[in-house]
Amino acid sequence: MAVASLAPDAGEVDQLYIETRELRLQGFLFFLISDCVLFSSFIFAYLYMRNSGQGWPPPGVQRLDVAFAAWNSVVLFGSGATMHYALENFKYGHFMRYMWFLLATIVLGVMFLGGQAYEYNHLIFGEHVTWAGSGIFGASFFTLTGMHGFHVFIGVCYLTVLVLQSAAGVYTRGKYFGITAGTLYWHFVDVIWVVLFSIFYLL
Repeated sequence: MAVASLAPDAGEVDQLYIETRELRLQGFLFFLISDCVLFSSFIFAYLYMRNSGQGWPPPGVQRLDVAFAAWNSVVLFGSGATMHYALENFKYGHFMRYMWFLLATIVLGVMFLGGQAYEYNHLIFGEHVTWAGSGIFGASFFTLTGMHGFHVFIGVCYLTVLVLQSAAGVYTRGKYFGITAGTLYWHFVDVIWVVLFSIFYLL
C-alpha cells in the first residue's frame, strides 16, 4: 500500500492541501525563525559574558575534547545528508530507498544523542563541570547544548512518526509536506550545531 501511494495521484485532487500548502510552509518557516531568535539570544549572551574580561576557559575548567566533539559532529552532519537523500528519493518515487535513508537518519540522530550523553557524563562526573558550579561556561554550555539536544530528540521522535505514516501510505508524490517539514527541521538542528561547535570547541 505504501509503495502504491507514491504513484501520481489518480483520484480526486486534495484542493484544501493545495490551497494551504504555501501557508503551511510559511508557518513552519516562521517557527524555525522564532527558534533561531531563541538560540541567538542565548548565544549572544554567552559571547558577551565570555568576552567581559575574564580569562578563557575559566580557572578550573579544561578545554573541551575537540576530537570527540568533531566525531559526534560528523555523525550529525551525516544525518543531514541522509535526510536530504530521503526526501529526494521520496520525490522521485523510490520508496524503499527513502525509508532506508530515513531510518539511517534516525539511527545517526540517536548516535549523536548518545555521544552527547557520554560527554555530559564525562564532564559532570569526570571533570566536575556542572551547570550550577562552573560559572558562565558551565551554565552556557549545558543550557545551549541541552537545548540543541532536546531539539534533536524531538526531531528523532518526529522522524519516527514519519516512518510510521509513510508505511501506512499517508504521503503521496503530490502530498508530502510532513516530510518536507521534517527535512527542514533536521537541517535546522545541523546549522545550529555548527554554531555551537564553533563557539564552544573551536574558539
